Amino acid sequence: MTLTATAPFQLLAELPPHPLGEREWLLECHCARPVTDLLKRQGWDVVTDLDCNVHCSSPDQRVYVGFLPESQEAARGELWHIHVTDKDGTTAWRQTFGPDTPAQAVAGFLAALVAFPTRYCSCV
Repeated sequence: MTLTATAPFQLLAELPPHPLGEREWLLECHCARPVTDLLKRQGWDVVTDLDCNVHCSSPDQRVYVGFLPESQEAARGELWHIHVTDKDGTTAWRQTFGPDTPAQAVAGFLAALVAFPTRYCSCV
């Protein structure tokens, strides 16, 4: 059997983007599930304490992610805590996100962190 094309192959035209005024932006998600689902798939330990705070640790125990709705920090506007430590145990850097930050945005931040294979930026 021989197949022949009757018309030349054409790439589909790119769809025009929606005008920003018509886009529905994610504005709220006040649960930990988008983050915990991502981290569990990456082999992280995920533990919920008796106060409903969620604590996540990377497989090498050098990154901590906390969803702390019942903490004093949350009362001050710091719902999400991310701590990265160096090999010697000192804090390399920290990041917090408030209750107005959607969990999907925190998950996106962590996905970028997890996806980067080394501690050095490729531009260095």
